[in-house]
Amino acid sequence: MTRVVVDASVLAGLAFGEPEAAAWAERLEGRAVFAPRLLQYELQSVAHKKCRRYPEQAAAIVGALARALDPRAGITWVDPDPGDVVLVAAATGLTAYDATYLCVAGLLGADLATADRALASAVESALA
Repeated sequence: MTRVVVDASVLAGLAFGEPEAAAWAERLEGRAVFAPRLLQYELQSVAHKKCRRYPEQAAAIVGALARALDPRAGITWVDPDPGDVVLVAAATGLTAYDATYLCVAGLLGADLATADRALASAVESALA
């Protein structure tokens, strides 16, 4: 089974029904999904922003968050070495947050699914 690391842009799109959700769901179908635990906090931040923007939808937003992070959702949580994250961030110019996803993908030999342009560009540069 092909491995893929998802970042917050992808899981938020899936969890909260963003327009690109169907395309991401299709891309992830049949793949083993991995992410650093950082993703849990980033997704909580997205949910918080959505609740502030759409307070009448808070219950639905929190429910979507819970479903996305439920242990049965099929995400395997993997955290990289913190030193590696710092070195990758320094080498690529990425934030430590984005470098975390790149490190997990490298550690697992996995693809990285992201809608973040800077992170996608760093992945392309690393593969070139």
